[in-house]
Amino acid sequence: MTDMQNIYLLVPLAPLAGALVAGFLGRVIGRAGAHWAAILGVLVATIASGFVFSDTVLAGHVFNGPVYTWADAGGLHLEVGFLVDNLTATMMVVVSFVSLMVHVYTIGYMADDPGYQRFFAYISLFTFSMLMLVMSNNFLQLFFGWEAVGLVSYLLIGFWYTRPTAIYANLKAFLVNRVGDFGFVLGIGLVFAWFGTLDYAAVFKAAPGLATQTIEILPSTPWLLLTVICICLFVGAMGKSAQFPLHVWLPDSMEGPTPISALIHAATMVTAGIFMVARMSPLFELSDTALSVVIVIGAITAFFMGLLGIVQNDIKRVVAYSTLSQLGYMTVALGASAYSVAIFHLVTHAFFKALLFLAAGSVIVGMHHDQDIRNMGGLRRYMPVTWITSLVGSLALIGTPFFAGFYSKDNIIEATAHSTVAGSGIAHFAVLAGVFVTAFYSFRMFFLVFHGKARFGDAAPAVHDGHAHDDYGDGHAHADDHGHGGTPHESPAVITLPLVLLAIPSAVLGWFMVDPVLRGGYFKGAIFVDAERHPAIEHLAEDFHGALAAGIDGLMSVPFGLAAAGVAAAWFLYLKRPDLPAVLRQRLSGVYTLLDNKYYLDRINEIVFAGGARRIGEGLWRGGDVGLIDGIVVNGSARLVAWLSRALRLLQSGFIYHYAFAMLVGVGVVLFFFLTLPYAIGTR
Repeated sequence: MTDMQNIYLLVPLAPLAGALVAGFLGRVIGRAGAHWAAILGVLVATIASGFVFSDTVLAGHVFNGPVYTWADAGGLHLEVGFLVDNLTATMMVVVSFVSLMVHVYTIGYMADDPGYQRFFAYISLFTFSMLMLVMSNNFLQLFFGWEAVGLVSYLLIGFWYTRPTAIYANLKAFLVNRVGDFGFVLGIGLVFAWFGTLDYAAVFKAAPGLATQTIEILPSTPWLLLTVICICLFVGAMGKSAQFPLHVWLPDSMEGPTPISALIHAATMVTAGIFMVARMSPLFELSDTALSVVIVIGAITAFFMGLLGIVQNDIKRVVAYSTLSQLGYMTVALGASAYSVAIFHLVTHAFFKALLFLAAGSVIVGMHHDQDIRNMGGLRRYMPVTWITSLVGSLALIGTPFFAGFYSKDNIIEATAHSTVAGSGIAHFAVLAGVFVTAFYSFRMFFLVFHGKARFGDAAPAVHDGHAHDDYGDGHAHADDHGHGGTPHESPAVITLPLVLLAIPSAVLGWFMVDPVLRGGYFKGAIFVDAERHPAIEHLAEDFHGALAAGIDGLMSVPFGLAAAGVAAAWFLYLKRPDLPAVLRQRLSGVYTLLDNKYYLDRINEIVFAGGARRIGEGLWRGGDVGLIDGIVVNGSARLVAWLSRALRLLQSGFIYHYAFAMLVGVGVVLFFFLTLPYAIGTR
């Protein structure tokens, strides 16, 4: 095995080692030992990822090969293998670096939590799972990483397991993701059934030969095989990357601690679906129907989930709905065949969204664990570092020219304008309108938290669903953490340092990355686009004249005007005329109620799907279990045996003359039979 292959192995195995040490030896080595073991593992992975990035992106070396053969039986060859190209190397750097920042931040945020060592074990295991997913070169390993991040996210969302809301949230996330994973498994099964292999390279090479192959899902209803495969795979992405209507788990996952909210929603779990579709671009390019499904679902998610952010008052939920909307933008880019732009936005989003989540956590710590933005205001004076880094993250999120988010988000909007797939017109409107919505809810939160009148002096203790939170999982609501135990304060350096380190790429990364992505063939060989049928990315390259020119042009563009209007509207409503939101809420009560109830999708799921499943189960129980199995098969056979035994008891009287009479009757029957048989068969 070469030195580079050893480094490839080191990247996922170092966080795994940290997780095992923190998890199994946490009580022995103590809190400091656990966090140092976990951080060291992720630090090694980050440094190794940097070497891989240099060797792959800068030196041009690509690796695709097996690492370990898991099973080889007949025609079934299953192995662990790595595909390390520019796409993989980029994801490795993003995942490991953001995870490192979250690990460091956790030292301060979770300092008083009794589950400290357990939390570090979980987040390191989460990092290992995501790295295995992005480094895979076959569907088997992809599925392993896919399910592993789902399992660990279940453990992390329900980390404070004494809180009923946390248990409900992690169960909801688990079940909704199982719906998506069912489609994902069907897609992988179809791949193996028709291609005879699970290796990416072999599947991609054979795919054009099956471009016209049809299968019948229903009798006399042919579907293109690749369309069915791509849609099934995308259903998996809808669950993991929280696309409508499988998005409902993600806002509730805020019940987990803030560091894991940042890790799940920034660079890891929710981006797995985006990465997977980009990796599967050779398959999706052969099905316009699948691309149309992708772009329409992404458009719905980008616009309608953004609207929900407007009515949220929990600081973490505002950022969560922002994540939903931005994932919709990435999905729209995938549907427009601008896969490289989708990954570009994934990368920039990873930094500024991790920044915003960790900044929200810093605010929560400074506010003594109150998460309601209505109880804040004026924090700029008390938390200057959190304020300025939050501003950088917010400006990047809304696509302000020259910030990282501008270069990726603006190109997604342009890609929809040039797309030729059905549904691209709807998507273009959705992503344009979403610019105003994003700017409005982002700066609504920013102004309410950091500017205006301070509202924390006489605010009520923070409650959620009528109950004080038990944030530490020890069965008690900590009064000093949930009320207002004093003046807000800036967070310690172990929390603010990751904010500063994440703010830097949030501000400048787009400037350096946009040219290689659009014109430099950054993802050449890793992502495939049929430019004749799907020319969006070529148009983007033709229209691009450098990062500086793009930023200057952006200042005069329609998206910037919409973003500026959104910021101005938020300033006017929440700083200039703070009395107006209540008036508007009253006048638009129907719209507000619809948004506040999240389009009633949770209720629909509870009544139609959960309630329907319970009714079907009850019907099967009453008709099948109680009626058929217990009533007829089990109890019925017992009753039959009892009836026969009672009938036979009548013949067993115990009197000899009864038995003698029965013998005589028996002899008479036998004699009668033998005497009449010849006549019956006609021999006499």
